[in-house]
Amino acid sequence: MKRLSFSFPRCKARGIAAVEFAIVLPLLALLLVMVVDLSRAIQAKIILLNISREGANLAARATSDLVGSSQTILNALAATTPPLDMNKRGMIYITKIMGPATAGQPNIVLEQYRWNAGVKSSGYQPASQVWNCGGWDSNGTCTTILKGASAPTVTLMQKQLADGELIYAVETFYNFDVLFGTLQIGSTTTPVLGPNLYSMTVF
Repeated sequence: MKRLSFSFPRCKARGIAAVEFAIVLPLLALLLVMVVDLSRAIQAKIILLNISREGANLAARATSDLVGSSQTILNALAATTPPLDMNKRGMIYITKIMGPATAGQPNIVLEQYRWNAGVKSSGYQPASQVWNCGGWDSNGTCTTILKGASAPTVTLMQKQLADGELIYAVETFYNFDVLFGTLQIGSTTTPVLGPNLYSMTVF
């Protein structure tokens, strides 16, 4: 008994594979771009976290003269951020906070500094999320902080600081050039990765 065998010409099989690849290629390219965008956002977030930690450490060690050394610290932090372009897209704040004299009261803001070079080179100036200063001098020092009973208060680490205990909150902001915001997949929405990335460390 003879077996009958049917075979398609190889050129037809190749043509079908080429059509399938052409259909799938845009989807694969989109997924690749999304993965690259996600990895860039994660890298930027890690860099912001690292410089906020280092900034809090440096600020705490410069307690004797933070007024004179604040811009030096902020410039040094911004210089360690490549591939991020902090000069065009970043901002850094240092806020000095003291525990209240009366237990249970909010903590007191003693000083706040913002990175001057970032203000001068870009229009990106997000407000501090710890405490928002109303005015700045040419050295990047907040000029609206009053002393004594009129000192501004914050709820950051409320009821966790002893009388006179000092902490330094360093905030880093970055206006990330995100390619994709949120995606709607059915009834599920992916979280926003940008454009405003933020990190804070308290030391």
